[in-house]
Amino acid sequence: MLKEIRPAVVSFLVLSLVTGVAYPLAVTGIAQAVFPEQANGSVIMQNGKAVGSALIGQSFSDPRYFWGRPSATGPMPYNAAASGGSNLGPANPALLEAVKGRVQALREADPGNTAPVPVDLVTASASGLDPHISPAAAEYQAPRVARLRHLPAETVRALVARHTEDRQFGLLGEPRVNVLELNLALDALP
Repeated sequence: MLKEIRPAVVSFLVLSLVTGVAYPLAVTGIAQAVFPEQANGSVIMQNGKAVGSALIGQSFSDPRYFWGRPSATGPMPYNAAASGGSNLGPANPALLEAVKGRVQALREADPGNTAPVPVDLVTASASGLDPHISPAAAEYQAPRVARLRHLPAETVRALVARHTEDRQFGLLGEPRVNVLELNLALDALP
């Protein structure tokens, strides 16, 4: 019986070392060498302090800032440990009520803005962590941000244009604006 157990135990130990130690160390080492910023979470630093990640959205509720997409994570918005959508289908009354409430909040924050509300400002992304909004969503919010910060609207629009990222490789995805980076640039204005 020992003849049959020994190969199984040896195989278990060898495979545990290969798949549990050697492979993860190799992948981590390669990632650190080739893509160090991404491997470390794409952390955004300001004055030597981490203020967020370029990959995970943050909640901004002050009307002087641009707001990101709603987050469907729980128990708090943009909880990276609970990534996931709300699972509410397009015909679900709860989704309709949530969207109506978000539209109302946007209208109350900027009563003079009669433009159509961009869909990404009232619907959560599939992960609930999306750090980007569309250029249309940033443009919709620009007048409110400019007014509350006592800045010319063109200054805010130019800042949005500078922080608009194009499609990846010129053809993948859609143009987008990272909300955290845009808000940090706003704070850096003189």
